Amino acid sequence: MTTKTYDHYGKVPPLPRVIGDKKKRPQIVAVVNEDNCTGCEACVPFCPVDCIEHVPADKYTDVAIPPVQIRFNECIGCQICVRVCEKLTWDAIAMHDPDDVEKQFGIKIVGTAYGWDNIPEDTWIDRKVEQHARK
Repeated sequence: MTTKTYDHYGKVPPLPRVIGDKKKRPQIVAVVNEDNCTGCEACVPFCPVDCIEHVPADKYTDVAIPPVQIRFNECIGCQICVRVCEKLTWDAIAMHDPDDVEKQFGIKIVGTAYGWDNIPEDTWIDRKVEQHARK
């Protein structure tokens, strides 16, 4: 009697061969109030585009855990981090108009920067894409 192995990944869609860019500039972006942020990272695992990171350690020399910050060009304006921070921690994240954020921080928020530049090719992903395409 032969046993058939179960493909646990069979129903998981393959990753795209090329990671795309944001299609458009978001209508609102998340901004962290660094004075309220404890650096607990409760928001980090909920971000669907992984655009939340700690502020560089050299910016604050008097705190053990630096607050987090949003990479604005990667934020899609989903508001999930705001709700998580509001419910679980200190209500340190708010949504703002991109034009206001650009003026406040002296930056330009575009709709095509996603933070995936220079990612090396992954042969495992290529094999899974080929396997999925054969089905």
